[in-house]
Amino acid sequence: MTEPNYAGNIIVNLASLPDFLRKPILKKRLIEFFSMSDPDKKEVISNALEAGPTIPFPSFSKLFKTWLQVLATFSEEQRNELFSKYVFEIINSPEKFIAFNLDGILEIFLSLNENEKLILTKSVNNIIENLVEDRKKKLLLLLPDNAKAKIGV
Repeated sequence: MTEPNYAGNIIVNLASLPDFLRKPILKKRLIEFFSMSDPDKKEVISNALEAGPTIPFPSFSKLFKTWLQVLATFSEEQRNELFSKYVFEIINSPEKFIAFNLDGILEIFLSLNENEKLILTKSVNNIIENLVEDRKKKLLLLLPDNAKAKIGV
């Protein structure tokens, strides 16, 4: 028997909220994430990657854009920790990443303001640059060429 996907349920609920509620709730959840144990963080990320593709894309896109906007306000250290954990989970379970609408995700990223894009791109590039070579190759194989071009990898 599998355990309930609490993180996935939270994601689905957040996606359906109006913007003025979604942003503060998402920020609070992200702050809570940083106080979790590493196994709990891993579980949340795994569940989020499983739940993401199941959310209708219009709702997912609103949630993902808000998530990126909130992350752009966090410290570089926090972004690096969160993105690193996502990257490691994606490398270890690429099928979870492939299930996403990657072109749609890139469009959401491109809709951010220039400062947000710059902040997030810097964080992602730092993580990719610091990966060991075989993990870096695996990740780069998963990323669409247009995404790699837009983030400069």
